[in-house]
Amino acid sequence: MIVSRLAQLVHRAAGVAAVAVLVITGATTTANAVSDVPDRRIRVATFNIHHARGVDDKLNLERVADVIRTGEADIVGLQEVDRHWSERSEFADQASWLAERLHMHVVYGANLDLDPLTPGAPRRQYGTAILSRYPILDWDNTLLPRYEGHEQRGLLRARIQVRGVPVQVFNTHLQHNDANERLEQVRAIQPLVAREEPVVLAGDLNARPDAPEIRALSETLTDAWPRAGQGDGYTYPATGPNARIDYVFTSPDVRVESAAVVQSDASDHLPLFADLLVGRRG
Repeated sequence: MIVSRLAQLVHRAAGVAAVAVLVITGATTTANAVSDVPDRRIRVATFNIHHARGVDDKLNLERVADVIRTGEADIVGLQEVDRHWSERSEFADQASWLAERLHMHVVYGANLDLDPLTPGAPRRQYGTAILSRYPILDWDNTLLPRYEGHEQRGLLRARIQVRGVPVQVFNTHLQHNDANERLEQVRAIQPLVAREEPVVLAGDLNARPDAPEIRALSETLTDAWPRAGQGDGYTYPATGPNARIDYVFTSPDVRVESAAVVQSDASDHLPLFADLLVGRRG
């Protein structure tokens, strides 16, 4: 009887040990599976398209599409995008037109949203857009602090599935004529970009790199240009650029391989492209 009872105890202990080994092995396998997922290379661009009016003051959405197509961008943050806005852009839905032309997914953040000029027409909207070659899982647009009499600005977010790796992409256009307002907008952005997944922020920030608002944003994210860009990185104005005000920022875990400003006459800004490596966070 004693021998039989001892055998039962040994058998139970062995079973517990086997379960423990399975649990440990499973956890290790899961951890290895996450770490074994290779980083995904993506090319991100930011481009203030000035409602597709170029340096020749002519409206031409095709030129904007050509910049994105030639640059082989995977994800693009666009600013100053009209949607049925007015005659200046022929009441076009510029975001949808570009997405269809380039065979990309799109989300649009309407920071200005007005009634149509004629009953039954689409609402008149002005804001930002994100184009993506990869599926967009979800998105939202958050209105940022605004001083009285100034234009409403926003932070557009899209969660994008990049070949199995989710990436949080943000796009914004900060106030052009008030540094204090921009700083308040940055302070509002900081908690919104604190995510558990890789983060990319693109935008026309209307501030030079040494400005307090850019230094504040650098408390949360990392400016891609100093990490991989060559030269001054000036993006404005398109003819004779003398200011770096268009940016790609990333969370620290995103690797920046290269960054370049591309010459173009499609807008009053030059587009900025950045090659990034993003991966799962373990």
